[in-house]
Amino acid sequence: MASVNKVILIGHLGKDPEVRHLEGGTTVANFTMATNEYYKDKQGTRVERTEWHNIAAWRGLAELAEKYLHKGQQVYVEGRIRTRQYQDKDNQTRYITEIVADEISLLGSRPAAGVAQPATAAAAEEPVTFRQEPELDQLPF
Repeated sequence: MASVNKVILIGHLGKDPEVRHLEGGTTVANFTMATNEYYKDKQGTRVERTEWHNIAAWRGLAELAEKYLHKGQQVYVEGRIRTRQYQDKDNQTRYITEIVADEISLLGSRPAAGVAQPATAAAAEEPVTFRQEPELDQLPF
């Protein structure tokens, strides 16, 4: 049987995307996103639990994230979970789990004056969605 690695999140950006341009011209945008869960504890008190997610957007999706995403904005992110390792400055192996975004939709109220937004968002009431187009070498056929 095949496996599935799919994540869907709706939450608020914790910071503006940090964008890097790698060798070969590839662009990556990294940002954090908060999702909230509400429940009642044994005493009946409403409790809020916030989970933070690391998001990575690549290539064209990264460029759109840089242009249109801002701290506090509500977004829908669809993608897949990836865990990778790296060496820190003390040469210790570290691991990070992140969501590699395939799709990002802008939700919530419109941005404040002076904040960039897609031309289609000005008149539209539905969310604006950006999708990562697969690279030719990623296609399964």
